[in-house]
Amino acid sequence: MKLFLKFSIFLSAVVFALPTALAVELGEVSPKVDLKDKLGGRLDGKPWSSDELQGKVNVIFYVDPDEKDTNNQASDALNKENFPTDKFQSYGIINMAASWMPNVLISSALKEKQEKYPRTIYVRDYKKVLVQAWKIADDSSNVLAFDKKGKLIFRKDGKLSQEDIQKLIKAVRDNL
Repeated sequence: MKLFLKFSIFLSAVVFALPTALAVELGEVSPKVDLKDKLGGRLDGKPWSSDELQGKVNVIFYVDPDEKDTNNQASDALNKENFPTDKFQSYGIINMAASWMPNVLISSALKEKQEKYPRTIYVRDYKKVLVQAWKIADDSSNVLAFDKKGKLIFRKDGKLSQEDIQKLIKAVRDNL
């Protein structure tokens, strides 16, 4: 009986550790994700793929619409850096399934964000595809940065502090 109890505890620990173990880690390339059709895509309806995270340094803001302003300071700081567009790209990917708000209202708000941050590409995720594939926080504001080869160089789930923002900018600058 003791052996069975020990095995059960071990098995439970392994099962609960799996989601964390599968999360995108620093230095790794994230699993491929495609957002198209009913899964999501760009504001103009075109598909988006994580394959786009190659060739430039990329920053993704993956955001619950209810948390849309949580990391505006980080967005503004990146915007002020005016990184060259041939070497840097930012994305705002919206976790549409994380909010009670109707998609039409969220899409309207996204168009306003697009005007404020014209260099950012906005994408909708209707089914929490990135939450599941990359094991990032749901119902939150997440910031991820990738180098030119698509390897994760920065990640923060939740609100970035001033120190976090400086680390993000340094990670981008060091990888341009």
